[in-house]
Amino acid sequence: MISALLLIALGLTASLLHRTPSAPTPNAAPAQQVVRTLRFGHNITDGALFEAAARFAAEVGTRSGGALKIEVFPGQALGTDDQMLEMARQGSLDLLLIPTAKVSVAVPAMQYADLPFYFPTREDLYAMLDGEPGQMLLDKLRSIDLIGMTFWDNGFKQFTGDRPLRSPEDFAGTRVRTMKSRMLMDQFRTFGAHSIPIDFHATRQALADGVVDAQENPLIAIVAMGIHEVQPHLTLSNHGYLGYVFVISSRVFDTLSPEQRTLLIDTARALTPWERAETHRREAQLLETIRAAGVTIHTLSEDERRRFAEATANIPGRFEALIGPDLLSRSDELLEHKYGVPGRHILIGLDADLSTDGRLGGLAIKRGAQLAIEEINAAGGVLGKPLKLIARDNRSQPGLGIANIEHFAATPDVVAVLGGMHSHVIIAEQESLHRLGLPLLVPWSASAAVVQHDFKPNHIFRASANDNLVAPFLVEHVRKRFGRPALLVENSEWGRSMQQRLREHIAQTGLELAGEAVFNRGATDFRGELTRFRAKEADVLLMIANPLEGHYVVREMAAQSDPLPIVAHWGITATDLWAASRHAIAQLDLEVFQTASLIDNPRPQAQALAQRYLQRYDVASPQDVIAPQGVTQAYDLIHLLAAALRQAGTSERQAVREALQHLPPHEGAVRRYAPAFSANRHDALDESDYRMARFDEHGVLRLLPR
Repeated sequence: MISALLLIALGLTASLLHRTPSAPTPNAAPAQQVVRTLRFGHNITDGALFEAAARFAAEVGTRSGGALKIEVFPGQALGTDDQMLEMARQGSLDLLLIPTAKVSVAVPAMQYADLPFYFPTREDLYAMLDGEPGQMLLDKLRSIDLIGMTFWDNGFKQFTGDRPLRSPEDFAGTRVRTMKSRMLMDQFRTFGAHSIPIDFHATRQALADGVVDAQENPLIAIVAMGIHEVQPHLTLSNHGYLGYVFVISSRVFDTLSPEQRTLLIDTARALTPWERAETHRREAQLLETIRAAGVTIHTLSEDERRRFAEATANIPGRFEALIGPDLLSRSDELLEHKYGVPGRHILIGLDADLSTDGRLGGLAIKRGAQLAIEEINAAGGVLGKPLKLIARDNRSQPGLGIANIEHFAATPDVVAVLGGMHSHVIIAEQESLHRLGLPLLVPWSASAAVVQHDFKPNHIFRASANDNLVAPFLVEHVRKRFGRPALLVENSEWGRSMQQRLREHIAQTGLELAGEAVFNRGATDFRGELTRFRAKEADVLLMIANPLEGHYVVREMAAQSDPLPIVAHWGITATDLWAASRHAIAQLDLEVFQTASLIDNPRPQAQALAQRYLQRYDVASPQDVIAPQGVTQAYDLIHLLAAALRQAGTSERQAVREALQHLPPHEGAVRRYAPAFSANRHDALDESDYRMARFDEHGVLRLLPR
């Protein structure tokens, strides 16, 4: 069987080589030229993707002067999609064209193009996939040993049903066949339908037997499976995208010359517009086939599509942690740039780490801000306008943070910026903020230097911890519970400043410092430091670390025969530490500094925020909220900003900055602010808001009694 398919594939490739226009032939290759043969597998047996794959093989052969030969194996001749994916990851298959859905288990971000009604037009999606968001997606494939080249098209998904489906309400009570995808099932649940996962090849029979009433698929699949023969209605909705990603095994890619790498990628991308246009052209023929079968074809109007988009508007946010805050934030910004009307919104920037080890902390800040904005907008907005958040990723890099600040300052409708969790980024941004007159609101960064600096007037306002107060708080806690501490701190502005303050307060309390060590970001081996601390008879480890390194410290400490207790600053909670290290944590006496909580907070504002969070982001319990301090403190800061806008009566930045220093009392989720700031005090929280917390047996970070 495989041999026969191979002969067919080679014959088709030779035929297309004969009839496909080719690039100018380079100089003749040397007589002793070495020919490199690459195997290319895919699951298609006909259509635009099939022909594009053959064209790719022909073009590569021509453009390489015969130095590269592509053998195409169509129709799963080498195995199933899952098998070919593993072959490519291992290097036993060179090239692979595969549905993005098949890659999304290993790389969840590949669900991006399947977000329902997220992309206003077909052209918008193509622009995203061919632009920065698409490259971000392709870059994520490196983590599974693949090199992404481009995205090819198998068509946009459409609805079919036993009745017209032109509004979300039309789906109420309908039984819809779906793939086994939580996002797709959530889409139909939003419409009031019942999602029933059924294998694709069993879909037609399930529809014919009345097991389900409706389904979604591209036109090519609808016709190929005969779905149009058992469903009387088709709705052209273009609500999701069935794309294919074209990849090279990284193990193979790394053995190619730079010229060969470029040739393969450039050829794949050069064919992309043709493949998409050919897919679209063939869809016109498919529609005629469907219409000839007696199917009634409906096309959504702009108003009908808008209603579907509004019904599914919460879905991107619910799946942002999986798809990537960086990817969705950049896409939102590009769509706002294209469709946003100047002056329609009051914009708030978010400059945070959305892609590296602090991404979940950045997402917590973003979600808290979004919840506040939605609440404010539901009450009529501010100054007659709705608020809107525009987020940019700084990747924990000061240079990117400064570029983001410059970008936000150059955007007239941006009134202020919300900062992220990394103090060293904000400190680097201070000169730009002062020069450009842009207020910055800080919901996480704790370094004292964030708000205590020499720039006048001060444009930075914080509702978070201040390490000038955190250091004595932690030292006093260590004095009461333990004894001789050892310090382990990261080599950053935050880590070094905390190290100095902790030393000072340890000396003032009469404690003896058993030892100290500084580590660089990205460190993974802490065995030596922990062994030395134990040899020096330390009683407790006092740790200043962010999520990645903190995770390795916790694991290494748990592996010690007699592990030390750990008292940690809150940087390690900017991720789901329990999910990553639950077995290690269960063996340790680990306490973590915290401020706000959504679990043990009796304030009515916090309880209401927790319930809105659960509903908005489809979270089961407040205990599942990651980095609740980022959520609550960002939420409060947006409400304080709205109060400043009302008081100033304008969105002019300097007037808003001045108003922030003279706010009336405000009942927030963290505390009562009475007031939050003054001309000489830009920290809204103090040591009365500080607590220690411990993971319970379910992984919930519970606040300890004072």
